Amino acid sequence: MIARAGRLILIKAMITARPIHQLLIEDAPMWLLERRPICFGGLCIKDLSLQGLALRARWELLKRTEPNRSWQGLCLMKDDKFVDLSAMGSRGAGGGADEEEAPVPPKPSQQRYRPVEPHDGAVVQMEFMEPGASADTSTAPRRIKSSRNRSTDPRTQVASSNGPSSGPQSDSKLELFGFDSLVNILGLKSMTGEPAQVPASPTDSENVGITIGRPKETDPKLGTMMGVFVPCLQNILGIIYYIRFTWIVGMGGVWQSLVLCAFCGACTFLTGLSLSAIATNGAMKGGGPYYLIGRALGPEVGVSIGLCFFLGNAVAGAMYVLGAVETFLDAVPSAGFFQEKVTMIDNTVNGGSATTISTPSLHDLQIYGVIVTILLCFIVFGGVKIINKVAPAFLMPVLFSILCIYIGVFSAPSPNSSKGITGLSMTTLRDNWSADYQRTNNAGVPDPNGSIYWDFNALLGLFFPAVTGIMAGSNRSASLKDTQRSIPIGTLNATLLTTAMYLLSVVLFGALATREELLTDRLLTATVAWPAPAVIYIGIILSTLGAALQSLTGAPRLLVAIANDDILPVLNYFKAYEGSEPHLATLFTSFICIGCVVIGNLDLITPTITMFFLLCYAGVNLSCFLLDLLDAPSWRPRWKLHHWSLSLIGALLCIVIMFMISWTFTVVSLALASLIYYYVSLKGKAGDWGDGFKSAYFQLALRSLRSLGANQVHPKNWYPIPLIFCRPWGRLPEDVPCHPKLADFANFMKKKGRGMSIFVSIIDGDYHESAEDAKIACRQLSAYIDYKRCEGVAEIIVAPSVSHGFRSIVQTMGLGNLKPNIVVMRYPEIWRHENLTQIPSTFVSIINDCITANKAVVTVKGLDEWPNEYQRQYGTIDLYWIVRDGGLMLLLSQLLLTKDSFESCKIQVFCIAEEDTEAEELKADVKKFLYDLRMQAEVIVVTMRSFEAHADGSRKDDPQEAYTSAQQRIGVYLSEMKEAAQREGQPLMEGGKQVVVNEQKVDKFLNTMLKLNATILKHSRMAAVVLVSLPAPPLNQPAYCYMEYMDLLVENVPRMLIVRGYRRDVVTLFT
Repeated sequence: MIARAGRLILIKAMITARPIHQLLIEDAPMWLLERRPICFGGLCIKDLSLQGLALRARWELLKRTEPNRSWQGLCLMKDDKFVDLSAMGSRGAGGGADEEEAPVPPKPSQQRYRPVEPHDGAVVQMEFMEPGASADTSTAPRRIKSSRNRSTDPRTQVASSNGPSSGPQSDSKLELFGFDSLVNILGLKSMTGEPAQVPASPTDSENVGITIGRPKETDPKLGTMMGVFVPCLQNILGIIYYIRFTWIVGMGGVWQSLVLCAFCGACTFLTGLSLSAIATNGAMKGGGPYYLIGRALGPEVGVSIGLCFFLGNAVAGAMYVLGAVETFLDAVPSAGFFQEKVTMIDNTVNGGSATTISTPSLHDLQIYGVIVTILLCFIVFGGVKIINKVAPAFLMPVLFSILCIYIGVFSAPSPNSSKGITGLSMTTLRDNWSADYQRTNNAGVPDPNGSIYWDFNALLGLFFPAVTGIMAGSNRSASLKDTQRSIPIGTLNATLLTTAMYLLSVVLFGALATREELLTDRLLTATVAWPAPAVIYIGIILSTLGAALQSLTGAPRLLVAIANDDILPVLNYFKAYEGSEPHLATLFTSFICIGCVVIGNLDLITPTITMFFLLCYAGVNLSCFLLDLLDAPSWRPRWKLHHWSLSLIGALLCIVIMFMISWTFTVVSLALASLIYYYVSLKGKAGDWGDGFKSAYFQLALRSLRSLGANQVHPKNWYPIPLIFCRPWGRLPEDVPCHPKLADFANFMKKKGRGMSIFVSIIDGDYHESAEDAKIACRQLSAYIDYKRCEGVAEIIVAPSVSHGFRSIVQTMGLGNLKPNIVVMRYPEIWRHENLTQIPSTFVSIINDCITANKAVVTVKGLDEWPNEYQRQYGTIDLYWIVRDGGLMLLLSQLLLTKDSFESCKIQVFCIAEEDTEAEELKADVKKFLYDLRMQAEVIVVTMRSFEAHADGSRKDDPQEAYTSAQQRIGVYLSEMKEAAQREGQPLMEGGKQVVVNEQKVDKFLNTMLKLNATILKHSRMAAVVLVSLPAPPLNQPAYCYMEYMDLLVENVPRMLIVRGYRRDVVTLFT
């Protein structure tokens, strides 16, 4: 700690933001001046606790002097240190020349501070109050004058520092770098008083890792030994070792039991390596393996495996309860209500007599099991904290009982031992070396007529729960001092220690007793234990009850973690606030546990647990495999002993063990996980957790993009990638990001929805001023795309004008061959009513840019009447094929036929021949061409003579009136242009460009459009849609004239697609 004088100067510097030269004048200590340049934010000291106090004082100053910032809704955490230190700072801050002196009130016997009001001065204002006095009658606070004007924008502060100022200049030497941003990033979460906003779903931020607000009173953090190693050891050493391990050695023999232990130990060890790598790659939240798998493989996989792991923990509680009850009934047979006598036929010796063995009744197991489960549930409901505190004490009986077992093994046989216990003997070891699989009844007693036949696979399913429990450390990650150190060391040491103990126990038990004794004495460990079997009975009961309590405590919290992520709405009933008890989830877990206890058969329950745990272990291994193989920049685990090949081997081991144990259970468990995955995909809320699949998709997309190269796509592989121009013109409500029918039309251009659409919109203005508006508009446009179920992305461009923005888009949008190849926009039908100059020039500029960039253009006239997917159309789709366009118009017509709206229509292709003699030949050629393209269409050839006749015959119709009106409007427009040019002494200009007017060409183009429009009206009045070639804008002609040409072309045609292809073929004749 620094001296009192140093603290006073420190707080004064933070509140008044003194420059370094003023601190020199005020005789600041040398340590303050020497350390200032190298410390965080220039706060003059490296002590983090003092730094936090100073930052909070600085934060209060910024809150009060810059009201437009977002921090106004936040409050400071005013603990005792902050209040006392700030009080000293306010009492010692009277030496400045720019401050008003006020008498300091005498120090009372007790201090009270009034709350800070919004209208207070520029610092934390405090006052002393007599006990019992009110704020209204208290002594007036001392006011400190603020000598500088602050701007809400750092750029404004920097700019204003160049001019004259009445006070000190900058608040900080690092102001250029945004000092407030550093405070926000590094100090805000510990300086505010508001609670943290917990993400409601995976779509929310995942960065809420530090609790905002007053720190809660937490239990002391645990180290590696008590936090990871002891819980893992307690969960691994369970009921299987006490009452089934000797039976497994007798059934499978010594060598197969060694293989069994090594096989299961290798699986858990490799899983431990994967778990260590993932757990050391960042901070962990609640949920244990669910959190790890979900953040690595996505919410769907995480929820499906997490729910299976929850079921595994719930069923494991039933296994521990049954183990405790079975041990109690074996120790005290008179406590049973029912007594079952089982006769075993001894086939090991010819002529052997039958032996009668007493085993607990199934009904006794059910009755006592349900009672014990209910009692445990009441304990969990009322004393979860007590359970967590006394949990390490449950390990002591386990360790002591194991020690007693080893002492008894080495001291066997005792005088009262049965004949089957020979003591450690090589002869017994050789006799038990090979396996002796046989039939047993449901209680595990050998019986030639038994219904269960045991083999290595069945023993694997029975033994594997004895190696589970490696996730106990990760489940307690929130209570660990150093998660990234404790989880790997504690988990792997517990795994290696228990595996070595199992291997040693196989050899010792194999040399201790005969096979008959191993198979018939269910509690051989208690029989040989020193000094009495009661020690083992007590150890088994306490250890199993402790493990059951851990299962009934951990499983509900796993379910709550899944529910709190807000993925599945059906799990909302199990949500619980942080720090509260998950009573409903505990009750649900209890019902599952009681249901499994009613089954009453330990040998049938353990394979179910095995499947769920193996599924979880496989998920952990696959997560590490995927993350290690992709090797994203964020994949930087502190645990270095990992490789994707080891994780893959671990995952394969888990899957192999599942199928070895039981095909039926494996299929059922995988089907259950698949159903949950499918349900989450349908009903779950979409979210992005930065999982490995997204990284895999990204790398796959990059590899595919590189494989496509920059060469032209072959016509057989050509897909339309439309660039949908959302709002170039036309009036739409501000909250409508795009014309409602544009997305429908984009879907019509893709076969079975395959292909990508890019929806773009341009905002006029300055980028720095409109950047936030662009982000909001982009989100609205993305929501519109999702609502219309269109595969596409949204892009918003800020540019000085639509023309400049589109020119930037057409040059830069896309990557490689994934650039948009078709520009789709609405025809500006209302251009006369909106703007006579801007819309024509913009429309012509866009078409010219598309021609220059070699992009196809599709302009939709009559977009308001375009049908949706439910409006069925009848009639024809008419194509007026005038120029070569690479087959784009033909392809679009075929794509329209694939949609339900146009599937009842027929295609008609109209071709124009120069002479009548060419008509038949042209018709035959086009039919042959369409046949080779696998397109069915009727071909109609229109000769130039009939073309002229159509135009002449329509002189009295509406097109002739439109033609005359267009001539008049063009004449007026050109006259105005000429007058303006003569007045200014310049050539004819339009939109800043020089234009040339040839009135003969204007009349010629108008006449051509009139004839084409008359032909369309004659043949296609009843057509569902008309496709016609888009003429290129004439060079150096006014854009206004081109719009008149186009208006004359589309006159009286309700629905038209004006198409211009590009210099590429999009269809091919060859297979």
